[in-house]
Amino acid sequence: MSPDRPHHPSRRSFLAGLATLATSLGVAAQQPNAAPKPPAPPQDPFPGRKKVLAIGDVHTGYQHDSVSHALATIERLGRQSGDFITYIKTDTQLITKGEVYGTGRYAAPPAGTRRTNAKNLDYFDAIFFFGLGEEELSAQQKADLLSFVHDDGKGFVGAHSAIDAFYNWPEYGEMTGAYFDDHPWGVMDAPILIEQPTFPGMKQLPPQFTLRDEIYVPTNAPYSRANVDVLARLDATKVNLKVSDLHRTDNDFPIAWVKYYGRGRVFYSTLGHLDASWDDPRVQQMYLEAIRWSLGLTTYTPKPHPLRSQ
Repeated sequence: MSPDRPHHPSRRSFLAGLATLATSLGVAAQQPNAAPKPPAPPQDPFPGRKKVLAIGDVHTGYQHDSVSHALATIERLGRQSGDFITYIKTDTQLITKGEVYGTGRYAAPPAGTRRTNAKNLDYFDAIFFFGLGEEELSAQQKADLLSFVHDDGKGFVGAHSAIDAFYNWPEYGEMTGAYFDDHPWGVMDAPILIEQPTFPGMKQLPPQFTLRDEIYVPTNAPYSRANVDVLARLDATKVNLKVSDLHRTDNDFPIAWVKYYGRGRVFYSTLGHLDASWDDPRVQQMYLEAIRWSLGLTTYTPKPHPLRSQ
């Protein structure tokens, strides 16, 4: 063959190639469609670290100006101390032990085909809650939240308006230890007395001091000193007890308390109404130590006790 002459495949090899192609197409047509591969489970980006779910859902009630700064402060304190990682949410979607789905491709199967990468309560070790109002939890979500603390032995830290929530859910009030009645003095220079200086979040504070904030007064029930360990209280000898909207007559105005709820640890403080409150080192240290205690990183046994003479 001349080197300048182009090479053409023989008719026989051309037909053989067509036959091979037809056979492969026929085999492929007979094979059923392969099932889509399930997405890989999400990996923990912070293995071995304590995790806190910080919730500032206020869309069903009064919207405190300090919520954003509070959540950001808690996140920063956790990072700087190295004690915990914080996931900030402004809704209650992650208060569940079930799968968390979105919409469209992220909807529940079979409509959805992709994972949302959302965590649920099983991923977290404590909740920091600065919510308010009745929220929008399903019956199952409510059961999961109670189980998270009571049965799983995890933590719940409530800030300021955390007791101004879920009035139609009495088990929540039992868990937190109280419901909000009023704040009859508004924002004030609050005279505070420490009752339990051995609690980690109180050790850094003097026996008596003044702090500017809004003080919540709890209703007579379910709040009871038989069920909670009051860490600090308002000094009733230094406030106006004739002010309107003050309904308690026992002069018991707690600032912070702790309690067990089943196997879990619960902390609450009225402090945090003002944006500036979250820049106060005393408030920051109190909430940091409260979260650390709720995570089991420090030890303290709640000791309910009666109101001491004033």
